[in-house]
Parts: sequence; structure tokens; C-alpha cells
Amino acid sequence: MDLENGQVYEMQGSAKTPYRIKNVNGVYSCTCPAWCNQSLPSNARTCKHIRKLRGDAAEEARLATAGELKPLKPVGSEEVKELPILLAEVWNGEDDPTGWWMSEKLDGVRAYWDGKQFLSRRNNLYHAPEWFIAGLPAHPLDGELWFARNQFQPASDIARSQGTPERWKELKYLVFDAPDAKGPFEDRIKFLQDGIGGWKNTFTTLHEHTICKGEEHLVEELERIVGLGGEGLMLRKPQSHYERRRSSTLLKVKKFLDMEVTVTDYEAGKGRHKGRVGALWVKLSNGKECKVGTGLKDKDRDNPPPKGSIITVKYQEKTPDGLLRFPVFVGLRPEGNPNAPIPTRKKTESSATAPKPETIIVTKAEPAAATTKPEAKAEKPVASAATPEVKPATKSAKATKSAKSAPEATPEAQPKPVSVSPTTPTGGSTMAATAKRYFEFVDGTSNKFWEIWMDGTDVTTQWGKIGTTGQTKTKTFPDEAKAKKEYDKLLAEKTGKGYTEKKRPA
Repeated sequence: MDLENGQVYEMQGSAKTPYRIKNVNGVYSCTCPAWCNQSLPSNARTCKHIRKLRGDAAEEARLATAGELKPLKPVGSEEVKELPILLAEVWNGEDDPTGWWMSEKLDGVRAYWDGKQFLSRRNNLYHAPEWFIAGLPAHPLDGELWFARNQFQPASDIARSQGTPERWKELKYLVFDAPDAKGPFEDRIKFLQDGIGGWKNTFTTLHEHTICKGEEHLVEELERIVGLGGEGLMLRKPQSHYERRRSSTLLKVKKFLDMEVTVTDYEAGKGRHKGRVGALWVKLSNGKECKVGTGLKDKDRDNPPPKGSIITVKYQEKTPDGLLRFPVFVGLRPEGNPNAPIPTRKKTESSATAPKPETIIVTKAEPAAATTKPEAKAEKPVASAATPEVKPATKSAKATKSAKSAPEATPEAQPKPVSVSPTTPTGGSTMAATAKRYFEFVDGTSNKFWEIWMDGTDVTTQWGKIGTTGQTKTKTFPDEAKAKKEYDKLLAEKTGKGYTEKKRPA
């Protein structure tokens, strides 16, 4: 059986979910470990599932089109595991992007031109046809082999293929830096602009950069790019030099979606997580199941959400098969009703990768409600040890928004901070919440506010232009002492920058 171009066929193997076999322009791939872990060009790989689908004769004929395979590593550098190139950190959603260089984050394959050949981050060769690289300069270039927006897989398949040079006509090489050129980024870009006219290469162009005018401009451009099917944005610090490491002078900004899904099963943990939950199996609203293993804290693994409960996950996008790409556990939905409708909401986040030990959740704040009914306030549930569905470590974006939407009450009417005693391996301690502290920074060009509060092991900040509700970010720490240390550090940083504490406006 042969598949049409782009067609996907599911075949049950030894895993919980079926393996997905796909045909992209004659290159067959499979999601099984045997196919994924081969160190061969994509068009030279096969597995027992593809052979079972197509037959041995058809597979042998297909594999023969790759011809004699060329080496994957450059001669003499077989031991180099990864190239020393500039890698990006994640924009924290708070630092001012004004004046930084802004460009579209390409959904392509990172390709380093060393003056003779294309190399991947893992120091593997991309065997581009001679006509594709003709005219490229003898000095290094940093860029991506790009197919189209939201088309990473075709770009990856072509770049890693051998024996099918005609497929390279679909790629472009987009250059965004000259690693060995002298001077800051602005000088390196001018060096590229002055030189590209002499390369006479029709497959290579310079990637466009513009100056960011501020956070509002950044959000608008992010929305525009994502609306066109793009992945996100990159921010580059002005006057920055090329560093051959991960650097805060280069930041990635991506838009995340979130979704409520139903927990259906658990997967046992391995290594450090042996003896507890390693991942959650969840069911999407489209009926498909996928695994969520990132974002779970130790207490989530020891006491996972019950089967049938609704949890919130964030993800970058859906795959063509309807699954979630890079799903990350956020928390248990407060109402916890598995029979409730599953809504889908959009949020702007500044993460492109799985959370680190200090989980960062960034949500775009919604406008505060004009009025709030007294009876609605009276019915607001109070978090306590007796309400397990509202845990300190699993605050939902919905709960955060509700807290921000409530109007300021008089000191007598405001609920006092509630102490919560979470369960810990050592029995835990009482974690008290702190009052919110409000600061402003106003000068000729800035008119900003910043607010901070601490609730047990959570440190939350809220910031933005005065008169708006701004954005909110929560960091969760392993214990209260580390949370307090972060709380004090952030206070010192802001006051050191000139923020003045004031009474919070009504």
C-alpha cells in the first residue's frame, strides 16, 4: 500500500498509541523509536512498520534512490558534538524590548555555512547540491534553510536527505548573521548587505530586522506573524557581539495556546522519578490522546491529578495529526468537573521550551471588570487545605484573572491572607501570603507600574503601563525560603532602578 503525498497512516505497535507513518514527497517516516533513532538521511531510513505497510520490494526500491550515502560528519571533526554558535534565551515578558532588533522567528532548519558546506547545530553535514551553494562566500554565515511558515518538517526532510537534489529547489537560505565579521550586530548586518550583491546566489537572502518601538509594537508584530502562520519573533540586543554560546543578547518570543484536557492514565517514571508518575496521558477535545510529561513538579508526580479530572496544558501548536506540540502541564482546573465543556483560550507567553525548575507562567492580563456583584464576591471560594482542587502550586490562569478583575475593597472588607499548608515529604510548614506592594516609575519616556506579592512558595509580579492591568507572571519555588529570596531580590532590583512605592490606585 502506498500513501498519497501528505497522507498519514496509523499502525498499532508496542506503544500505547499507534505509530504514525507519513509520506512527504516520497520520503516515508514513522514515529516509532526504530525509525527516529537511526543516524541516516531521512530518505534512507525505514522500519518494520513501513515495510509492513508497503512491502519489502517497494521499500528496497525506494531506499535505493538515495544512492551511495555520504558521510554525516565533516572530515576530521567526528568527535565534535555541537557547534559553538549563538543560541537564544527566552524573553521573560517583563524586560523592555524598546530599541532591540526584531525579526520573525523562522520555522526552518538552523544551518551554519562554514565557507564550504552547511552544518547543523549537532555538527552534521547538510549535503546541498553544488548549484544551491554556488557563489556563497568563503566566510561563515549563520541562518536557516527555510521552506515556508509552519513547514518545519518538509524543510528538515529535504535538508537531511541524500540522492534527491531536485528537492532543494523548494528551500531558501535566509541569513541573519556573519559570525566572524568584526564589530557589533549593526556592523555585521552592513557587512552582509554590502557583500550579498556579489554572491550571485538566487537561493540566499538576508533576513529582515526592524527596530522594536516598545512592548505594544512587539505584541502587535507577534500577533501579525502568528496570524500569517509564523512561529514567533526574535529580539537581538543593539550593539551586541556574536557569542558562541547561549546568550541573553538574543531572545525568542513565542505565542502559546492553552487548552483544558482530560487525564486518562499515568505513565510510570524512570530514573529520578522512579516509583512515581513520569507523565500524564490526556484526552483532547478531538478525541485523540497524547502524553504530557513536562511541567510536572515533584508534588504533582507524588500526588497526580485524578483520572477523569480536567487539567490545563499549554502548547505551541497542533501537529497536522491533531496532537499538541510541546505540551506542558500548567495545573488542575479549579472547578475540576470532568463533565464540563472544554474551552480553548489563547494567551501570549514568552516560552518556547519546557519550564525549568522555577516554572514561569506568563498570562496577558484582561481588563478589570467595571462592576462586581456583591453576591459574586461573597460566593468566592477561599483556598485552604480542605479544598484540594485549588493547590498553591497549581494556580490556574483563570484564578489569576479573577483575582485581578476584582475591584479594590476597603481594608475592612478585604479578605485577609489565608495560610495554606501543602503536603510535603517532611510534613511541610505553614506558608503565609504577603500583602501586595505597588510601585511606579515615571520619567520623560516611561510611565510604568510594578506590583509584587508572595503566597507561600509562589512569587507573583504584575507590570505594565499605568492605567492598564498589564501582565502577570508567577514563579513557583521548591520552598518558602527560596521564594522569599527571589521576592527580596526583585524588590531590590526595582527600587534600585528608581521605582517608588505608592498607594495602589483604585
